Amino acid sequence: MIYRPIYVNQIVPYVDAPLVKILTGVRRCGKSTVMQMVMEWLRQERQIPDGRIVSYRFDSMEYADMDDRGMYALLKGSLVPDGRTYLFLDEVQEVEGWERVVNSIATDFDVDIYVTGSNSRMMSSEISTYLTGRYVSFRIYTLSFREYLDFKAAYSEVRSPRKEFLDYVRLGGFPATHLRAYAQDEVYNIVRDIYQATVFSDIVRHSQIRRVDQLERIVKYTFQNIGNTFSAKSISDYLKSEHRSMDHETVYSYLEKLEQAYLLQRCPRYDLRGKEILKTQEKFYLADVSLKYSVLGFSPDDVAASLENIVYLELCRRKYEVCVGKAGDGEIDFVASRGNDRIYVQVTQEIRTEQARKREYGRLLDIHDNYPKYVLCLDDFAEGNVDGIRTMHVADFLLCDEF
Repeated sequence: MIYRPIYVNQIVPYVDAPLVKILTGVRRCGKSTVMQMVMEWLRQERQIPDGRIVSYRFDSMEYADMDDRGMYALLKGSLVPDGRTYLFLDEVQEVEGWERVVNSIATDFDVDIYVTGSNSRMMSSEISTYLTGRYVSFRIYTLSFREYLDFKAAYSEVRSPRKEFLDYVRLGGFPATHLRAYAQDEVYNIVRDIYQATVFSDIVRHSQIRRVDQLERIVKYTFQNIGNTFSAKSISDYLKSEHRSMDHETVYSYLEKLEQAYLLQRCPRYDLRGKEILKTQEKFYLADVSLKYSVLGFSPDDVAASLENIVYLELCRRKYEVCVGKAGDGEIDFVASRGNDRIYVQVTQEIRTEQARKREYGRLLDIHDNYPKYVLCLDDFAEGNVDGIRTMHVADFLLCDEF
């Protein structure tokens, strides 16, 4: 078990707080493992005995027919009578009505509760109804580049970060694909299974979708257009060109289901002049770049979009609120804000031509404030400052302690 401190350090300040700790994220991103790390932290740092740490995994066949009453009886019977019980409930969404059970246990007994889940049932209105003001959520992501290097070091010699980064772009960051030296096709087979389980279990079955072909066409369109702005109308027009009609509301519904299953993340646009969030032509990014390759195949032409996706996820991991910046007729890839801090980021594969330099630097130079500005690329020798704009290799940026 390779330690992931970025998440453990976020969670442990809430130990013993009267809040249910909810860990969410795409399937197989490592939620269960992070929960095990919190259990180990309790044993090592708080000296909590094993008898007071109780865990259940509700996607086990052992609980296949369990209902909310059965879950309540199971948890109540597991509580220690003479002190606080630490309950760790993995994949709780498999039990219908789990929210009521957790709320009742948290209200009536001396417990500290942690739960994980992978789909829309974890963030549904039921949680707001039964756990209002009584929970705090943590988004778990696939491996960051730094974590990828840690995982690889456990089974192989690690090359220079810039060389390793090229593999990270191709293979993505699902933990299960980096526990040993898998070939590229083996990685994509694993990720394809994750994708199919998510689509057919968390979306099709749960939402009772009958036109699976429509959903798959929307997936194909969004995966092909990662990093591009588009709207429901864009998708409708695309489907119409393929002689498949679908109204805008249905398109929006499918996009929301892909978001709720954590396959996609929506990135809004922010008007830097009007200082407002725009409600049209948003961007979507994948939970992991390997999802696109596992479904559509790898192509070197996709690297630029993958770089953008990777930087977006890193900003989210570091708790930035991320938007696409609209500046006149141009666009800033990311305007990232965290508290009173803000950074502007342009991501490009290379900036070897004068046209590329004008495009990437010119948009940032038009922003007249003192917040840090970055141009990130894969050029090995493109480093330094241009009128206060810092140029960095993407790998170096991802490994920065702060930015």
